[in-house]
Amino acid sequence: MPEMIFYSKPVVLNKGIHKNLKIANRPIHYGFAAQTNSVMLTGGEFIESAKEYPVVFVRTAERIVPAVLLGLREAENLFVDPDGRWESRYIPAFVRRYPFVPSVDAESDAMTVCIDESFPGFVTSGEGAPLFDDQEEPSLLLQNAIQFLLTFQEQIARTDIFVNRLDELGLFVELSARADLVNGQQYAMKGFLVVDEQKILGLDTVKAMELFRCGELGWIYAHLFSLSNMGRLVDLLARRTAR
Repeated sequence: MPEMIFYSKPVVLNKGIHKNLKIANRPIHYGFAAQTNSVMLTGGEFIESAKEYPVVFVRTAERIVPAVLLGLREAENLFVDPDGRWESRYIPAFVRRYPFVPSVDAESDAMTVCIDESFPGFVTSGEGAPLFDDQEEPSLLLQNAIQFLLTFQEQIARTDIFVNRLDELGLFVELSARADLVNGQQYAMKGFLVVDEQKILGLDTVKAMELFRCGELGWIYAHLFSLSNMGRLVDLLARRTAR
């Protein structure tokens, strides 16, 4: 699941180059996310996400990551309408951090802030929230964005521990499901992992208590609860194909 999935022109934020950049005072247009059917999720987002989206796990070349499913077809997000509005209450943090994105040094863990220069919300004139103040120091908007990125990176590290624990306990199974639309179209959902509840119930008391005490059992059951939202994706797709 590419880290730079939304970013057409990612560059390091530089106050010498970007000191006049502002974010225009207008609603966010989510067209940048309209062609992705899943995004990375952190464990702390499971409960809110489970109310609206299916939460699954994806095995990448490097690791297993949690993700929310946003669509059933390639390059289609069923939660972004033609006008760029996000049609759901909770928006994943992976989406909300745009147009900012961190670049983390693998050795030192130092974080550099990058932006997508192609973001249409950037302006240099007219009304807007500046990235830098008159002294060329980070504005409140940029300070908040940096803190958001730092918190997001911390949550990713915490989530990796959670997912590794599930993997070591052998709790993952492959999801095998099919979506059938009333018009006869079928969509197979492959390549995703889910937690097997029977394997959780089979854990010994010590391991089960560890999951409970660190709060991860709640995340697991939020994930399992969220799978009922597969039906919502089918309904949204059927509505879209009927237009």
